[in-house]
Amino acid sequence: MTTTPKDSQIKSKQRVAERGEVFTAEREVNAMLDLVANECLRPDSRFLEPACGDGNFLAAILKRKLAELRRKYKKSAHDYEKQAIVAIGSLYGVDIMNDNVEACRQRLYAIWDEEYTAHCKTEASDETRQAVKFIIARNIINGNALTLMCVDSEGNDIDAPIVFSEWTLISGCQMQRSDYTMADLLLHNDRTQSDGMNSLFALTEDEKEEGGIFLRRYITHYKKVQDYGD
Repeated sequence: MTTTPKDSQIKSKQRVAERGEVFTAEREVNAMLDLVANECLRPDSRFLEPACGDGNFLAAILKRKLAELRRKYKKSAHDYEKQAIVAIGSLYGVDIMNDNVEACRQRLYAIWDEEYTAHCKTEASDETRQAVKFIIARNIINGNALTLMCVDSEGNDIDAPIVFSEWTLISGCQMQRSDYTMADLLLHNDRTQSDGMNSLFALTEDEKEEGGIFLRRYITHYKKVQDYGD
């Protein structure tokens, strides 16, 4: 479902006619998130919005996660920074409209950076901010959630599957990025009848390898994830 600020549920009649783009009001967003309130507090609890629009659902989830981290790590800027990276890496979105994708990316980054700067103050770093921008760019995809393919600026499928990255803090400051196609992840979850939004990467290591869905893996400092490029 696509989302927008509560004052408007459509951007234009043309977009409704061409794409069926109707937005969800803020009140309904929060009511739905209240049904999974505990999951919205866990930094590593993953959420996928297959028609994310400009990000009302993902933005609301991020605000809840960061508020909980602020409460939990109010005396440790370093621990807050690491977990805030985990939190932003847990949110995934797909939208067929390029302007929605760009707006969603900018919105999530603005929320994250405001909280990060306010909490970490002089310990905040531009290197960490660049890492977060890179993660958001990989997690919020301009694509078609029905065909599971990326799209061009006109919303037409291109010959490139949607690929998601799993971001895992594995030890100390090391973060592991593992890439998988959305198609194979969803196929696996259909077969195993996995439970809900947090099951996006719910595979054992053997299943990941044997299922043929694993594409690549990188391990680096969480502030340097952007050094591996696209």
